[in-house]
Amino acid sequence: MLKYTKDHEWLRIEGDMATVGITPHASVQLGDLVFVELPAVGTNFAKGDDAAVVESVKAASEIYAPLDGEIVEVNQAIVDDPSIVNSDPGEAGWFFKMKLADASAAAELMDEDAYNAMVGQA
Repeated sequence: MLKYTKDHEWLRIEGDMATVGITPHASVQLGDLVFVELPAVGTNFAKGDDAAVVESVKAASEIYAPLDGEIVEVNQAIVDDPSIVNSDPGEAGWFFKMKLADASAAAELMDEDAYNAMVGQA
């Protein structure tokens, strides 16, 4: 199941696990990324907490926890090479995986059609 937030994160949800990244739209808006800071494995976040930071040639921006949960894995490859987020934001450019406190809360998030309508790509 793929879900989206108003803050331009995507979540690929499988059971109570979610892989989280930023949308292609967000990647384009940010421009070329030059730095990524990811959370520590084992960190718990509440929905909306600052979970990661990206810096581009344009600006710095926070990546928010889309739902409550615990970080179980991070993508070191994007720390080593932030351009992966620009070239493949929906796959190889994922940020972290989290064990969701309540997977049913994902029902509150947008599906792809709703997200595309929000960003004017409907």
